[in-house]
Amino acid sequence: MTAKKRVGVLISGRGSNLQALIDAAKAPDYPAEIVLVISNVPGAQGLARAEAAGIPTCVINHKDFASREDFDQALDAKLTAAGIELLCNAGFMRLLTEGFVTRWQDRHLNIHPSLLPAFKGLHTHARVLDEGAKITGCTVHFVRTAMDDGPIIAQAAVAVHPGDTEESLAARVLQAEHLLYPHALRLVASGVVRVEGDHVVGMTRQSGQSALFSPPLHGTFD
Repeated sequence: MTAKKRVGVLISGRGSNLQALIDAAKAPDYPAEIVLVISNVPGAQGLARAEAAGIPTCVINHKDFASREDFDQALDAKLTAAGIELLCNAGFMRLLTEGFVTRWQDRHLNIHPSLLPAFKGLHTHARVLDEGAKITGCTVHFVRTAMDDGPIIAQAAVAVHPGDTEESLAARVLQAEHLLYPHALRLVASGVVRVEGDHVVGMTRQSGQSALFSPPLHGTFD
């Protein structure tokens, strides 16, 4: 059996996507293992999740550094020392410097709660509702220097329901995230997909999948 890829996860908060990755990696045939979780926020809930799973953790508080470059150098040094091969952002609320992004290019994944390239940045669900979008979702992509930019690995679509609030929509998208992120990491760690230029290639289209319509094509309408 091919050796599992050594994965580091960066967090800043509760770590629900981290938990989804931890749970997925328990499967014997999963091609990645999480060997280190780093938080830039002391006491982040995700650290407890990792410790409960027996995964080493580390806090590198960005407030302890004079510059973004110094913080990123410390982060890179810790990841390198741990032999990390793939890096996953899971609610990591820091923009990384160009040098760090270049160092980890095509080995660094991020998840964002929209169908990129739409609705980059913060307050995603509020903006989706303000614009009257009928379908939103989530995206896993390789990290580039610009925020929420980079080759797209996988996406999941989520219908916006009439009467949705920011909270209800966020909860439904998060459920999709918890399925999508382990799926995307599996694709990358197994070598099923790869990056060519600015695009991810290598996965064949599955047959029998239909489009998601919102509102639905058939149903009862007022």
